[in-house]
Amino acid sequence: MKSLLFTKDFGILVLRVGIGIMFILHGLPKLMGGPTAWEKLAQFGLPFLPEGILAMIFGLSAAIAEGVGGLFLILGLYHRITCLALAATMAVALSTKLGGVTGFADFAKTAGWPLELLIVFIALFFMGAGRLKIGKTD
Repeated sequence: MKSLLFTKDFGILVLRVGIGIMFILHGLPKLMGGPTAWEKLAQFGLPFLPEGILAMIFGLSAAIAEGVGGLFLILGLYHRITCLALAATMAVALSTKLGGVTGFADFAKTAGWPLELLIVFIALFFMGAGRLKIGKTD
């Protein structure tokens, strides 16, 4: 009989929990920052957005994707929707970092983190949440 510890489902769980905790830690301060912080967050990632309610909504969406998305990732709830939201957030984060890349050798240090996480969320989207999750939603 195969041990649960050596299954794809356990591996996916470890990945979901680890990345989920990290995103809760990143997202909660953004969520608690309030409307002014949300607007600044959106304008940092999407500088073409005008000040006001639209920028605030986009910033709040990013904060929710990170904070609540981290929790949903851990639990395996709405897994694919959560992965899409987090992948979109990482795509925007990547776009903000690309301007600071000064050369090939500098890429990993400057823009590697959001690209790596974008790849992780795309992979998790296709893998699904695995069997070890709360609920039946995927």
